[in-house]
Amino acid sequence: MQATEPVLGRGLRVRGRVKGDGDLRVEAEVQGDVTVSGNLYLDAGAKVSGGLEAATIVVAGVLEGDAIATGGAVTITAGGAVEGDITASELTLEEGGTFHGRSHADFDLPDEIR
Repeated sequence: MQATEPVLGRGLRVRGRVKGDGDLRVEAEVQGDVTVSGNLYLDAGAKVSGGLEAATIVVAGVLEGDAIATGGAVTITAGGAVEGDITASELTLEEGGTFHGRSHADFDLPDEIR
């Protein structure tokens, strides 16, 4: 993500829905859903109690809710934690990250493993 991306900064507490166009970095504590048309990065130390929906999602903080990647991938980094369902065509769980929930993927399996 670019250095000029919009940021919900550290120390903020947001109650309610956050919705917008483009990318977003969340460093804050959010109680509610976050929906953006671009890429979403949930920073280490940040927490969202609600759903996330974006083209791609990186979780380095804590997500207590579902994540939907409309454009592809969800990544849970080494320090990230998700408690909820994930819908994405690609899911990456780095060593040290935690995921409690279900993963829903919309992709075709290769013939070799059907």
